[in-house]
Amino acid sequence: MGSLDISKLNFDGLIEREWLSVNGLGGYASSTVCGLNTRKYHGLLVAAMSPPVRRMVLLSHVEETVIGGSGSYQLSTNEYPGVISPEGYKLLRAFSADPFPRWAYQSEGFTLEKSVRLLQGENTVCLTYTLLGGGKSVWLEARPLLALRGIHELSYQWNGRLAGESRPDGLVRIAATIKTPEIFFAHDGEFRAEPYWYLNAIYRREQDRGYAGLEDLWNPGIFRWTISPGQSVHLVCSPEPIQLDRVLNELHRAADDLDRRAAAVAVPGLGQRDQNLESLLRAASAFIVTLPPEAPSPVHVIGQYPWSPPTGRAALMAFAGLFLVPGRFVEGRRLLVSLAAGMQNGLIASEFPETAGAPLYGGADTSLWFVAAVNEYLRYTDDQITGRALLPALETIVQEYRRGTKLGITSDADGLVATRSPGIAASWMDGKIGESIVTPRFGRQVELNALWYNALRIVAALAAKFDKGPLAEELSALAEGVKAAFNRRFWNEKAGCCFDVVEDDAQDASIRPNQLLALSLAHPVLIEDRHAAMLKTVIGELLTPMGLRTLSPRDPAYQGRYEGSVVSRERAQHQGSAYPWLLGHLGTAAMRVYGRNEQCLARIRQWLDPCLQYLQSDGVGYIGELFDGNEPQRSGGAIASALSVAEILRCYTQEVLGIEAAPHGPIRIPPMPSSSPLPTGQPK
Repeated sequence: MGSLDISKLNFDGLIEREWLSVNGLGGYASSTVCGLNTRKYHGLLVAAMSPPVRRMVLLSHVEETVIGGSGSYQLSTNEYPGVISPEGYKLLRAFSADPFPRWAYQSEGFTLEKSVRLLQGENTVCLTYTLLGGGKSVWLEARPLLALRGIHELSYQWNGRLAGESRPDGLVRIAATIKTPEIFFAHDGEFRAEPYWYLNAIYRREQDRGYAGLEDLWNPGIFRWTISPGQSVHLVCSPEPIQLDRVLNELHRAADDLDRRAAAVAVPGLGQRDQNLESLLRAASAFIVTLPPEAPSPVHVIGQYPWSPPTGRAALMAFAGLFLVPGRFVEGRRLLVSLAAGMQNGLIASEFPETAGAPLYGGADTSLWFVAAVNEYLRYTDDQITGRALLPALETIVQEYRRGTKLGITSDADGLVATRSPGIAASWMDGKIGESIVTPRFGRQVELNALWYNALRIVAALAAKFDKGPLAEELSALAEGVKAAFNRRFWNEKAGCCFDVVEDDAQDASIRPNQLLALSLAHPVLIEDRHAAMLKTVIGELLTPMGLRTLSPRDPAYQGRYEGSVVSRERAQHQGSAYPWLLGHLGTAAMRVYGRNEQCLARIRQWLDPCLQYLQSDGVGYIGELFDGNEPQRSGGAIASALSVAEILRCYTQEVLGIEAAPHGPIRIPPMPSSSPLPTGQPK
């Protein structure tokens, strides 16, 4: 992603665009382009204290003042009740998020560049200030403002003993308290302790979303430098003792490795650089957390920034785009193996709580996405060892779904599956208001049965491949019955598409995008002569420039704006909001219906282009969770979505660029170490 042209943006435009940088542990830095924190999740150091969870906003932001020329100039921008102060955004001349966030401020007699860099694999941030222009030296003062609280909380002035002390080793240490962790600053200037509380900072996006949005921030004192033209100075913050020289060396080494690492994840065979592909690959890498191989779960996926915890469901739905297209096969394998090892009663963990508590098993579809991910992994890698090792886990999933398991998952006489657990929204449309489910889809869900048929075909094929003929025959026969029942029960002849949910005596005729999976998965359950009709209906009713609506605008329950209170937003989330990730399945479905020809490719490019343009501009290198169903389609929800990025990347690569599996050829991966055994496939 290139530099964002801020010359055409007013104040509102600057604070609507948000940047994100990650450290590979689940921690991150994020704010608006002008540095005004509008969310409680914003901060220059949001550290994963127990990677990848227990994240805390440590360093909220820094107030900088340049003193020189004819006066002093404040660079930061903050909001307090009734006032924006300081108004540093008025001095902002340029911003770029590539390869890391950088700002250029300019006024009489100086041009100052500021950069924010996170150390990969560490909870450490380095702020660097470089005097680019001006004939004389200037003084720079920096006041770090600390929040020292969990990402979902807010900080308020209290009487605990907070104090900054300079140590002989050059560090400034903030001692831990019963509420706050120990904090260290490394720097190459001077420090003067002047502890002070900044009261009532406003987070306007939180207030807009119906949450509390006032916070008090603590400043331990002032860091000060004299900067000559061409000189750089540094301020480093971490919850661990750090040495400035080591941090700078690490950052220098990371800069040298940047081109090499980018080349290592690029898909070969293009013949020329592709900016969209490079940006998508860079964005996709941000969601993957890699821990030491001996960790119980060595690979995690952060589903959305800035507030979502690690996820199993989104990791598997996004698996091809996150791991296979970029060639991250070893990490993908480790994720699959660890998820299989944690399986319970045929269910794969859908979420790993921010509190570092036990995994949650709340998705009826998650295990079936797991089967699909294993199939794609094997299609890309031909890794026979892992395929054979994971087959027992896949068998267990099929067996548990057939006889019934948790979440009210049952299988009927025709082999179709349903979920009917009161109070639990087990599909991806899982919005709730208190204990009330916004989109109650109890029964035989269309996407659940599409995934179920796909899983049966996959497990049957693997059973045949690995010398389990009787099981293969049994599952193949079951799959045939499921396909016949699906086409008999789910087809809505009047609408030319599938019912969304089917029960014994009723059908939900809501037109939703879930039915796309009946066409886009490796083994489509919908019979071929209905493909074109269903696709036409979905495109006509649901397609928008930024994704597919979750409900037809002609439906009385449609909500076209994702805005207002918590209740209003939850009602709109799956009742009309448009999701970019669904464009990936739309592109794959279109390719299946129309074939690879110039006309079809042109249509898919047309569908993807607005999201790609958003990635390169207003999204500041990422694609968000959702957009309004109505024009103009404003972004809503999380600012960066693993699923949005991954599915756009997969579709762009496979369908538009025509790079099919397996682009890297078969790989050979050594067996897992004995300390991390492969799953047995037995329910726990």
